[in-house]
Amino acid sequence: MAELNTGDSGGGKGGKVRSKKQNSKVDLTAMVDLAFLLITFFMLTTSLSKPQSMDLGLPDKDDDPTKNKDIKVDENRTLTVLLGGDNKVKYYVGLLANPIEGPKETTYGKDGIRKTLLSRKKKVLEYTRTEKKGLIVIIKPSKKSNYRNLIDILDEMAIADVPTYAIVDIDPAEVKILEGSNTTPPTP
Repeated sequence: MAELNTGDSGGGKGGKVRSKKQNSKVDLTAMVDLAFLLITFFMLTTSLSKPQSMDLGLPDKDDDPTKNKDIKVDENRTLTVLLGGDNKVKYYVGLLANPIEGPKETTYGKDGIRKTLLSRKKKVLEYTRTEKKGLIVIIKPSKKSNYRNLIDILDEMAIADVPTYAIVDIDPAEVKILEGSNTTPPTP
């Protein structure tokens, strides 16, 4: 049992004889019990923070390759992002053989690829005049890129609110663009 001692004021020599005062006792057991009950209650009723994850739509597993059809998309709506080693990012708009814009090197962050995504998204909305046919981003990581680069570009897709994007294998011609210092596409 817990006690609260207040000390007594007697015990001196001589003088008047005083009556001995009793120490006042405060029982803290009930308060400790209540505190543990409250802690237990709040631990059981609150929800812990849930990990946040990004929804990623994957295609259905289909063994028949004849069912896979190539979908033709307007090249003005596509932006291809190439992820290379050493945090290198290059992009181009349209087809690699005759790009509308690029290939250009940029960086991650608000002054780099995010600015490009937002400006390109705005141009596509002006071009198509409908949000249903918005920007399509094709992400192509190379073997030299790391996992963090892919997560960074997926974060940029979420920040720029790009609804349609795909992660695709990189072509050998695009690997040459990433490795080379020149940014001109090879002629087919």
